[in-house]
Amino acid sequence: MSGTLILVRHGQSEWNLKNLFTGWRDPGLTEKGHEEARNAGRLLREKGFKPDIAFTSVLSRAQVTCDHILKELGQEGLETIRDEALNERDYGDLAGLNKDDAREKWGEEQVHIWRRSYDTPPPGGESLKDTGARVWPYYINEILPRVLRGQTVLVAAHGNSLRSLVMVLDNLSGEEIVKKEIATGVPAIYRLNADATVASSEILKG
Repeated sequence: MSGTLILVRHGQSEWNLKNLFTGWRDPGLTEKGHEEARNAGRLLREKGFKPDIAFTSVLSRAQVTCDHILKELGQEGLETIRDEALNERDYGDLAGLNKDDAREKWGEEQVHIWRRSYDTPPPGGESLKDTGARVWPYYINEILPRVLRGQTVLVAAHGNSLRSLVMVLDNLSGEEIVKKEIATGVPAIYRLNADATVASSEILKG
């Protein structure tokens, strides 16, 4: 029997609130973000989930989200592996800029292409395809084997690093995945078959 993969995007960050491109910059969570993270933990607790291990990025907003979830689950001491392979997409020269200011500088159409195309990176940054190129090997080598051994694995990460995983799990095309929104603080549960395909999936809301 294969295990369960739990994906959670970090709670709202200060830069999400300010409409700034964040990427590898490291702002903290807003009060709403802290509460979203705690609520994710409560939802998982109510459904009886008990992770065997947790993975997160090297960015504090994902780590704090992971910490809140584990505290709500009564698992503060759970082994947690942090790796930059799970970091948010690197927005390069856009990082720290207000999205409206970026549109004024480069034009609405160009910024839309950088944000919502699959394989066109912003200046000095990564496309979603580039992000997947580091997320997928890490998932295959470090996370998936644990799930296939029957473990429940929590991954607290970012909109685009999780989008890269969802693209593979849900068998989505490049065009389909850029349209998919990953909400902050909302757990997505994937139960996998022995061949690593998805047996079932659900979004926990409440």
